Amino acid sequence: ANAMYVVTPAGVILFDSPWDDFPYQLLLDSIEAKHHKKVVLALSTHSHEDRTSGIDFYKQYGIKTYTTKKTDKISKENKRPRAEFLMTKDSVFNIGGFKFETFYGGEGHTKDNIVVWFDQQKVLYGGCLVKSIDATDLEYVGEANIKQWPNTIKRVQARFKNPKYIITGHHDWTSTNALSHTLDLLEENKKTK
Repeated sequence: ANAMYVVTPAGVILFDSPWDDFPYQLLLDSIEAKHHKKVVLALSTHSHEDRTSGIDFYKQYGIKTYTTKKTDKISKENKRPRAEFLMTKDSVFNIGGFKFETFYGGEGHTKDNIVVWFDQQKVLYGGCLVKSIDATDLEYVGEANIKQWPNTIKRVQARFKNPKYIITGHHDWTSTNALSHTLDLLEENKKTK
């Protein structure tokens, strides 16, 4: 799974969490050793384990954990880790002068998937809503809304123009065509049904 972190003057921000058997302490230690800064905030883009499993561990270290209220509801129902802070709407964060915003464009990979936009850098963190250019299918769709997913992708495209990078939930993220590729995969999926 692709997760990401960003180093700011006020500390490090983690986006999504590695799998539940991942050595989280090693991650925190290596980030601190490399950047001489502590992780101060961890944000999960939806309720699946590859996004939320580190939340309880991070909370023990005083790291502020965030999800949407929708993600929290699903996490609670499925007995998955729950964040300390809940976003009730799209939010703008400013951590040490570093800004990013969250956006819920609608259902897709899950009912609660959000994306994160870094306007100054023109980077879209799409999480599992956006499929990698090397994905040959939609992968896990057990909680997906296949019908709404294309509209959600189109809302993301309309809102965040010309990203320089699109970080996907899994695999290669070097292509800026990942949003269009996701739409193509959804179209192919419709034809095979």
